[in-house]
Amino acid sequence: MTKLTIGEKDYNCEPDEVVLDALLRQDVDISYACRQGTCQTCLLRCTDKVPLTKSQSGLKDTLINQGYFLSCLCVPEQDMTIKLPEQSDFFSEGKVVVNEMLNRNTILLVVECQDILEYKAGQFVNLQREDGLTRSYSISNIPQQSKTLEFHIRRLPGGQFSEWVHDEIKVGDQLLVSEPQGHCFYLPDRKEQGILLVGTGSGLAPLAGIISDALSHGHTGTIHLFHGSSELEDLYRIDEMRQLSRDVVNFNYTPCISRGEAPEGFSSGRAHKVALDALPDLTGWRVFLCGHPEMIAEMKTQAFLKGASVADIYTDAFHVSVNE
Repeated sequence: MTKLTIGEKDYNCEPDEVVLDALLRQDVDISYACRQGTCQTCLLRCTDKVPLTKSQSGLKDTLINQGYFLSCLCVPEQDMTIKLPEQSDFFSEGKVVVNEMLNRNTILLVVECQDILEYKAGQFVNLQREDGLTRSYSISNIPQQSKTLEFHIRRLPGGQFSEWVHDEIKVGDQLLVSEPQGHCFYLPDRKEQGILLVGTGSGLAPLAGIISDALSHGHTGTIHLFHGSSELEDLYRIDEMRQLSRDVVNFNYTPCISRGEAPEGFSSGRAHKVALDALPDLTGWRVFLCGHPEMIAEMKTQAFLKGASVADIYTDAFHVSVNE
């Protein structure tokens, strides 16, 4: 058993227990979301030891040098003195300027915030409400164009944050926005490269931002979006994407329905399987996958087997936390 010291109080950490679980078990108020080491919500700082390398995976060099680590990945091998991060270290104030429904269970939330130049379409941020509850959401627009961040937030039954956004939040309300994170965004270095985007549900959010970013940079290669859901009512922005495909010669859009018979103009089947059938050779393509973790895991493997380089496959898995 190791000892975790915060201020003047000590907490025990059982063998093979991560720091996050140990602190939550002993009623320490600490933010967390994905528990996968992705969202970086559970970031803490060790002031007397060098944290394990694994627990600093994906952090900026500046944070690593200051002893920050991800508490959901850290199984301490020795006693640690820990400092809880100040909210202002990683968050800036945001103001809600739009909240409107995209379909029956997904809302568009638009937030004005500071330092907009640091954000890229397709990255994700942590949104935090006044009581500290925090969740991760992907950016669906080019922030620099509108000076705002747009998010597609799906209602999850019993979800603390998502139901709050759907039922209570209103224009003018304040929330906190973290620094941008994630590597699922467009790079304008190979504009002739084919781009395949596959998303499920609100996974359209980062993909829509990536498409806008690519077109704004004059991307000339083929861009093909496959967006899927089990039922037609859970798709959204269908008309907008169809109009874009008519206006932009190198953009193609395929909406997919996986349950029942698809109506005319829609493909029947799961989005990633429809994409694989339509594009059997992905050699030289750039691939973006966003949505359900199982879809992403399967599609990532298949895209590689069909010729896509591992370095050209970008993913954003939507892990659902307990009480999301």
